Amino acid sequence: MFEKAVLILGGNKGLREVLLRSAVEAVSKLGELTLASKIYETEAWGGVAKGAFLNQVVQIKTAYSAAELLAFTQGIEMDLGRTREEHWGDRTMDIDIIYFGDRIIDTPTLRIPHPFLAERKFVLAPLAEILPEFIHPVLGKSSLEMLKDCEDRSEVKKLGS
Repeated sequence: MFEKAVLILGGNKGLREVLLRSAVEAVSKLGELTLASKIYETEAWGGVAKGAFLNQVVQIKTAYSAAELLAFTQGIEMDLGRTREEHWGDRTMDIDIIYFGDRIIDTPTLRIPHPFLAERKFVLAPLAEILPEFIHPVLGKSSLEMLKDCEDRSEVKKLGS
């Protein structure tokens, strides 16, 4: 059985664009890449990281379970130089599962939909670009509605704009 998984990828250390493209290529090997947003340059969120991030949202159709997908994406992060030194700190690559179909998963290691997605403009802007009408299975709002209602005022712009 296949499921559509929506992922946010991003980092602010190293060759950001090269690392992001490498992450998208690696994620594409976990299933069929069906959608990809533009790349966005965003302010750091959470008050810890120092430099601007590059972020991108992608959707893949995968045969892996959500737990398997998490393990694989964490491996991709490590392969791209990710170290976990400081919560919300600087990083070469971070890959989070935003949605896994319309499933609701709540385990000690994985929460889907991502619990902070409606609070983060850097997730909502690229998400609304590729899945504007997708309805959050808990909040009952579309990506566009969540973006409109989001109180995060950090700067999020398409790369090159």
